[in-house]
Amino acid sequence: MVSEETFELRKHPKYNILVTHPVPENLERYYDSDAYISHTDARQGWFAKMYQIVKGYSLQKKATLIEKLHKGKGSLLDVGAGTGDFLQRAKASGWSVSGVEVSSKARIKAAEKNIQLLESLDQVSEKSFDVITLWHVLEHMSNLNETIQWLYDKLDKDGRLVIAVPNFKCYDACYYKEYWAAYDVPRHLFHFSKEGLTDLLASKFTLVRTKPMWFDAFYVCLLSEKYRSKKSFSIKALLIAMYSNISAIFTKEPSSRIYCFKKA
Repeated sequence: MVSEETFELRKHPKYNILVTHPVPENLERYYDSDAYISHTDARQGWFAKMYQIVKGYSLQKKATLIEKLHKGKGSLLDVGAGTGDFLQRAKASGWSVSGVEVSSKARIKAAEKNIQLLESLDQVSEKSFDVITLWHVLEHMSNLNETIQWLYDKLDKDGRLVIAVPNFKCYDACYYKEYWAAYDVPRHLFHFSKEGLTDLLASKFTLVRTKPMWFDAFYVCLLSEKYRSKKSFSIKALLIAMYSNISAIFTKEPSSRIYCFKKA
């Protein structure tokens, strides 16, 4: 998105997952950009304003989802909490919230909302949580096996694990190919299909339900078209996103998907 460097996507030897290669040693610098909107509360420009409007709607849907999964309020851990908006919404609804965010810039923004975030998983002291969420975060984690074991250990025996990730088998990924914005290399280290993620977690977690994220197709297609044609706005991108969502009704391959798991 910023560096315009090229990376390769290799098939995982065991799962239906793609792996980014190579992984830069100084990966942190690829996050240090105002264009990385999830670490800011930017509202300058039509794209940022629309992003924040859609984010507000999505936050309410996410809050409703976790309440249905847990049948009420409880303890919530959000891994990769960004600027803390989801935790702020959950806290206002009565949840006991904790969060982890590696970006110091994002943690400062969260603190301004009275949401204190930890810097790493190692700093989480609570023994277990009723719900653990990773909203477009797992694809950033460098060590999947260790992360999955940590999530298993920290989830209550009757708890729920909620993971949202892009789906590289969707129509918009097939259409935009190397320009598909949700590949977001090298920040996205792994790229998941439903089969790949379910198999990866199978020894620890059982899939309860999935839910498509319809708005993600529009966001991703607008960015993808910008990368490919350099246009800041494109009607074509919106049409591709609409077609992708319609096709997903039949193929069950949306641009992004929420997965809800319980302990196996």
